[in-house]
Amino acid sequence: MPTALPILQPVPVLKHKDYREVMIREMEGGKIPISLGKTCPVKCEFCYEIDHSYRETLDPPKTTDEDWKFILDYISRKPTDPMQFWCIGGNEYMEWTDLFLHPKTMEWIEDFLTYTDKNITFFTVGFVTVPKIHELAARFPGRINFELSVITMSDYRQRLMPHAPSIKHLMKVLDGPAVSSANFYAFDSHTMSKDAEMISKINQKCVLWMGCLTPVRGIKDPTADLMRQGRKFLAEESVRLYEKGLPNIQTIQTEAPITAFMNRKRIVSAFDSLELEKRDTVVMAKSVYKVLNMYRKNRARYLMVPNATLGGDSDCSVLLTFDDIARCVNGHKRVHIPKCMMQSGRGLYTDIGGVTLEQFMRKTGVKATVLHKIDTKFANKLLWRNCLLKNYVEDYVQNPLTQSFESLPVPA
Repeated sequence: MPTALPILQPVPVLKHKDYREVMIREMEGGKIPISLGKTCPVKCEFCYEIDHSYRETLDPPKTTDEDWKFILDYISRKPTDPMQFWCIGGNEYMEWTDLFLHPKTMEWIEDFLTYTDKNITFFTVGFVTVPKIHELAARFPGRINFELSVITMSDYRQRLMPHAPSIKHLMKVLDGPAVSSANFYAFDSHTMSKDAEMISKINQKCVLWMGCLTPVRGIKDPTADLMRQGRKFLAEESVRLYEKGLPNIQTIQTEAPITAFMNRKRIVSAFDSLELEKRDTVVMAKSVYKVLNMYRKNRARYLMVPNATLGGDSDCSVLLTFDDIARCVNGHKRVHIPKCMMQSGRGLYTDIGGVTLEQFMRKTGVKATVLHKIDTKFANKLLWRNCLLKNYVEDYVQNPLTQSFESLPVPA
């Protein structure tokens, strides 16, 4: 089925610009814009970058030593925030890739840690040099946040990650002080729970970051079906793991409906604080729509907006776009929009695609009131406040209210 053309299109900002402009924009967003100069060769079947046509990108050529000097000098001049972790790789104006495939990445990480007093964070499916990565973690304690994308060590691994490092290599990466957290997911019975046991036997200090993957636009149907299958087994796998009592901190990155339900009291409290009138129209994604219809039915007019831009099963208010909203407004003169959906790395009052609030109002003729209390700081607090696997099992899986919440009808 062809993708519908967007109603609202961002104004290009990179056209005819030198690639250094891209690097600067990424660095202003806290990124270290190393580039492979090509599309990521790992070709993971579940990658959310398979279709990133919703946003303007202009990937720099393969990063050279001269580029690296420019990056290091630029970042060095920035004031140091001890709570900030600079992320390797741009993902606003660049395509996300596994940058440990660049032959200089390990060397440049050491440069960054040696010549700046700043912290660093990175994600990889495991293309790091052992024992060098453990040596760096020992030399610079507390300054490296290494999120290892294990994804799965089950029989599904070859199907999902045909070009990823071997499990044997992953074990070496995990066996030491480097890895801060390992993320992996449920795909079937005895997948997530088995992986957790294997990792915990080797490393009891890294955080186990689990959950299930959400299909988005561009992902092949068989892979999307496998992701949805994992969703069906998540509760079973979580209870199995909960009962094992592993020593690691165990977090679960649940999909939007579960996150919304587990934070239902905070969502309702925030909604009440907005003091909206019954005639006010409030924009939200499906998960929040269900919470408010369960606890605050008819307190306002709830405009449920699907995440059409990202497609698939995405259901998150933060990731809504002005184009998504434009497709849903119908005779509305004014809508109330949470600020969190217009705080992307592309600018304040700008969505993830680069469309601004002003463009939305001018193009649609609909006036918008920004709900400033519902910002990304609020959204992120909700996302992480109840993220322990224990909370998910006790407050969602074992909660009798869950069935009522899941069965609530939503507009077609």
